[in-house]
Amino acid sequence: MPNETLAVDLADLDNFMDDATPWRMFETLRRERPVHWNPEPDGGGGFWSLTRHAHIVAADRDSATFTSERFVNLEEVDERQAEIRRSMLETDGPRHIALRRVLQREFTPRAIAGYATFLRGLTARTLDAALAKGTFDFVDEIAADFPINVLARMLDVPDGDTRRLIDWGNRIIANTDPEYADVLLHSAESEQYRDLPFRSPAALEVFEYGHELAARRRGGSGTDLISRLVNQTPMDGEPLSDRDFDNYFLLLVVAGNETTRHAITHAMRALIDHPDQAERLRADLDVMPTAVEEFIRWASPVYHFRRTATRDTDVDGTPIREGDKVVLWFASGNRDEAVFTDPHRFDVTRSPNDHITFGKGGPHYCLGAALARLEMRIMFEELLPRLSGISVAGDVRRVRSNFVNGIKQMPVTVTLA
Repeated sequence: MPNETLAVDLADLDNFMDDATPWRMFETLRRERPVHWNPEPDGGGGFWSLTRHAHIVAADRDSATFTSERFVNLEEVDERQAEIRRSMLETDGPRHIALRRVLQREFTPRAIAGYATFLRGLTARTLDAALAKGTFDFVDEIAADFPINVLARMLDVPDGDTRRLIDWGNRIIANTDPEYADVLLHSAESEQYRDLPFRSPAALEVFEYGHELAARRRGGSGTDLISRLVNQTPMDGEPLSDRDFDNYFLLLVVAGNETTRHAITHAMRALIDHPDQAERLRADLDVMPTAVEEFIRWASPVYHFRRTATRDTDVDGTPIREGDKVVLWFASGNRDEAVFTDPHRFDVTRSPNDHITFGKGGPHYCLGAALARLEMRIMFEELLPRLSGISVAGDVRRVRSNFVNGIKQMPVTVTLA
């Protein structure tokens, strides 16, 4: 493999603990080496980084050459692990389509629009409880609380269980953050959990909870997501195995909460840092749909997804060998100077806005995109008119991860309008 090094290392998690370093590294790579070999520590091999918008989109659409079947995280898994841990994310082709369609109708814009009244009421209750405190942690009181309650409604689980869902999501997806993880991903202890998603023992708790729900819903006429999973056969005629259900349910718990909460937090922080943009929205809430697209671009709550080359190929003239890991840095694509004018400027009126936060036309386009857009639109339509001022009131603390672009604590002080 090439041994040239730049002043970047996308495998070093310490490089993702501040607000500037990741974007500096991405900008350097887009300019100097858009297809870049990044070694991994401890002889773990390495991966190709794609950092330009066009290269990411092309690879994301070409699952025949850049497959998800060999996993979408940087962790290396053997064939046995891959089969045990495989979810819809790690499936391509007809089976992927069949698994998506089990729940796809529940996530169409038309179906999601039916939640608007519920979301307005939920938002009001969330804001009433948080804003009355004056100073509070925005992540805990608003950003995490809001989307998890939407997920609880879609799963038809008791409101009292939402804190457990948040805790599970934290422990699973932040498996490289010592404050969250039960067992750190690359530790010797993680070997005993190698067959679990993210090597997280919290997955066992999620599986057990899912089994309880499935047992109660199986054979019923419910329309919640669990009932759909246990009472429908995918269109390819292959029923969901118990393992398929486990991995699907865990994906819903994690993806249905983590990404939206981080997007909401990043959006709020951007509005605090750019008060002129907040005033622009307060003056005209009709701008909100356009602003939401900028929130989503700016937040880029998932830094990357990994693919694996199925054959010898090349990207922009750089040879890539069969079996090489190829990482699509969606966050970098969202700052590509070739696509976005002044990409490091936060602009709630930005149009066009060809961000790739949810993917772009590829088979793995985010199933929950319409829901995330509606949640963010309603949240900020309800929140901004209530505020005459908001400021950060302490240290903003980030999740230690090069996978999720997350903020785990953001204390704020608000002044009500």
